[in-house]
This record gives sequence, structure tokens and C-alpha cells, in this order.
Amino acid sequence: MIRRALVCLFPILVAASVLGCGAPRPAGKPAAAAPAKVQPATVDQILAAVRAPGARVVLLNVWATWCTPCREEFPDLMRIEHEYRQRGLRLVLVSADFDTELPAVKQFLTEHEVDFLTFLKQGDDMHFIDGLDARWTGALPATLLYDGAGQRLWFHEGKTTYDTLKTRIDEALGSAVAPAH
Repeated sequence: MIRRALVCLFPILVAASVLGCGAPRPAGKPAAAAPAKVQPATVDQILAAVRAPGARVVLLNVWATWCTPCREEFPDLMRIEHEYRQRGLRLVLVSADFDTELPAVKQFLTEHEVDFLTFLKQGDDMHFIDGLDARWTGALPATLLYDGAGQRLWFHEGKTTYDTLKTRIDEALGSAVAPAH
């Protein structure tokens, strides 16, 4: 019951929080040269991206521009992505913003120098939430770690830390098999 109430409140919280919530760029930090690439996607399309060949482990993060904890943890996600990309990590970012907030999403991603495709959540909230993890209440941010075959290894709801991500990814890479090509 509480979970359904949270999911029902999700659009209201988004609408109430969207105005004026873009993260400012740190002083002196230039925007990335190319605009961020964002593609609308359903949970099935996102899971297909998770299972796509080529990664040893996949870190999926659901976030939103209006979500303060999401904005706070985002630099750690990008740090992890830069540090572990060559070791076989794929970071899949999914914005839970409304379609109307696409300009704010692209601006945020550009400011954080995201140079890979990011997804914009589409479809029914409950189907999306349950499709990623039935334990998820819908609260943001949400982070999931998968092996190279797309098997879920770890789920975390709420803000996480760089150290936690590093530990989980190191564990997963230590037990990961080479990706299928």
C-alpha cells in the first residue's frame, strides 16, 4: 500500500520539484563539446541495453534532474564510469524526468560531460519499477549492478557512495566472466 502511494505521488513530486531545480555548473567548468544524447526507452529496451554484449559488468542508475540525492551522487557515478570503463564497466543512465523536461536533462548531462547514450524512462511507472526490481518502491535514485550476461547482482534504493560502488564493482569484476561478443 505504501509502495503504491509512493508511486502515485511520484508524478506530483516531480511536477512540484521541477521548477528551478537544475544543477548549476561548477565555476570555471566548461560544458562538454557535444550535446548529450538522450533516447526515450521502456523498461524492456533498458534491460536490452543492460544485456547488450561487450560489458563485464553493468551499472544502471535511475535518476532525475529534480532529485537532490541523484544530483549529489552523479559525480561519483561519472568518476566510477571513467575509472572502470577500460575494465569492462558499462554505465546505463535512465532519467525519470518527464518528456517535457528533456532540455533540462540534456543540459544536466552535458554539464556532467556524459559522452554516451542516456535513456529517458517511458511507460507505466509500476511496470517500469517492477521490471527493474520488485523490491524497489520507486524512490530515487535507484542503482542496480548486473553481470555481463545481464543477471542482477545488487540493488540499492537511495543515494549511494563512491566507496560502495567501487566495492560492489570490484567484487563483480573479480567474479565476472569475460563478456560474450
